[in-house]
Amino acid sequence: MRRAFIALMLATAACTAAEQPPAASASAASHSDAYDLAAQRAKIAPVAMTPNTAFLNAEEKEVVNLLIQAAELMNPIYLRQRSVENPTIRAEIERSDDPRRAQLLDMFDLHFGPWDTLAENHPFFGDAPPPEGAGFYPRDLSKEAFDAYLAAHPDQKDALTSPYTVVRRQGERLVAIPYSVEYREWLEPAARLLERAAGRTSNASLRKFLTLRAQAFRTNDYYPSELAWMDVSGTPIEVVIGPYEVYTDTLYGQKTAFEAFVTVQDPQESAALAKYKQLLPDMERNLPVEESFKNFNRPFTSPILVADQVHGGGDNVPGVQTIAFNLPNDERVREQKGAKKVILANVLGAKYDRILAPMAEFVLVPEQARLVSRKYMENETLFHELSHSLGPGTISVGGRQTTVNAELKDVYSASEEAKADVMGVWNILYMMQRGELPAAEREQALATYVAGIFRAVRFGTDEAHGRGAAMQYSYLRDKGGFAWDAAARRFRVDYPKLEAGLRDLVAELVHLQGRGDYAGTKAFFERYAQLDGHARTVLAATAHIPTDIQPDYPERI
Repeated sequence: MRRAFIALMLATAACTAAEQPPAASASAASHSDAYDLAAQRAKIAPVAMTPNTAFLNAEEKEVVNLLIQAAELMNPIYLRQRSVENPTIRAEIERSDDPRRAQLLDMFDLHFGPWDTLAENHPFFGDAPPPEGAGFYPRDLSKEAFDAYLAAHPDQKDALTSPYTVVRRQGERLVAIPYSVEYREWLEPAARLLERAAGRTSNASLRKFLTLRAQAFRTNDYYPSELAWMDVSGTPIEVVIGPYEVYTDTLYGQKTAFEAFVTVQDPQESAALAKYKQLLPDMERNLPVEESFKNFNRPFTSPILVADQVHGGGDNVPGVQTIAFNLPNDERVREQKGAKKVILANVLGAKYDRILAPMAEFVLVPEQARLVSRKYMENETLFHELSHSLGPGTISVGGRQTTVNAELKDVYSASEEAKADVMGVWNILYMMQRGELPAAEREQALATYVAGIFRAVRFGTDEAHGRGAAMQYSYLRDKGGFAWDAAARRFRVDYPKLEAGLRDLVAELVHLQGRGDYAGTKAFFERYAQLDGHARTVLAATAHIPTDIQPDYPERI
């Protein structure tokens, strides 16, 4: 029901952006015999989600239902952030006489566009590739041309590279349009819903955040509400709504995408994990790099929460599903208040049951496959998110203060996700050395990590997590961390060599980030983000296992 509502809303909305390339042709709906629409659709398995909300009182349920409505309004915004011509393309599919019209519409709604995000954005309707700058920039704008324009117009750089503007052409000029203007049609009703929710909740911290976030939708200033979000406490309701991640901006890696997570947290599970945030300074000290690359400027007291997701919106809906998040991304907030880590227990559990557990027997030799566990998928997710708060953030390059994100641009997302992966398992090993986790489970942790590489690499090497996973595969293979067992046609982990390889890879990535080395990071990923024949053999053997899930959340609770 929710999907049908979204589809109707997206199909009937008009596309108002100035630059629109020619619409896709219905006659070109399937231009490659090698592309199997049904097989690709089967890679994402629908899963009915029944989050536990029984402990919410009437007031909390009413607030959550208002937030669900606001979350839905992030969908038409993100549709246009993926590509400004998306509404036009969907309308063309709707009008077409293609016998697979229903399948094409389903795929379009699944991926928020006519490009399969699990097949390196292969177009399944029309021939046009996705715009490199998504819907944030003119389609014909190259990175080189943008860099040249910024160099020639330094007075416009801050506005044009702001995380909260879109770039459009006005004759020969590029102009920055605030999100609050570009997406006002949806942000204004979303703001009103947040204000209604703020008026209903009796929790002062949640009320403050919702009120300030409603203001941000109108003013384009997100900083006050980001600070307020970090202070939300004393309520089971945990909501993220607004522009956050930069993965969609593959041109420059700067523009944030609108998304929403409406969740309710489990206070007992969250309390059990709280001890780890106290150990973040020790994890920073334990990084295998020189002191100058360590970062003690961020606070290490930010919350760790375990929650069930109740609803999603925008960038959270299409393609690969998030199992945890570490927000906000604004370095000013992170250095003042840290970042909040939220594990989505119901989404993670569904992925373990439907994907990682059945994959393990095809990735590792039997005695190691049996070691793969949900406990260490959960722990690696937790420590992945914790590790986003470690290592370089604000850095100095050539005597000027900047950030890792600003310097690494389009390679930042893959670099940061890979860093969090390898640093996460490195920190699990450190917790075992300290006695915080059972040292006897070291092989379980490492086996689960290796199986998880193959789960992530199936997302595609053009996606940040998938590209980061491919790099980890090649680097750690070259270090001898695992090797192909020809007789078993599976990989066999060499635990000591894998641990040494993880140490080296943590150091490599932290050094590249700490230097703000764009060229070096790009070259590093070009060298290692590759899959060999053995990896492809494993991926072929797991083709019958879903690559990801499509959660179906209730429309109301």
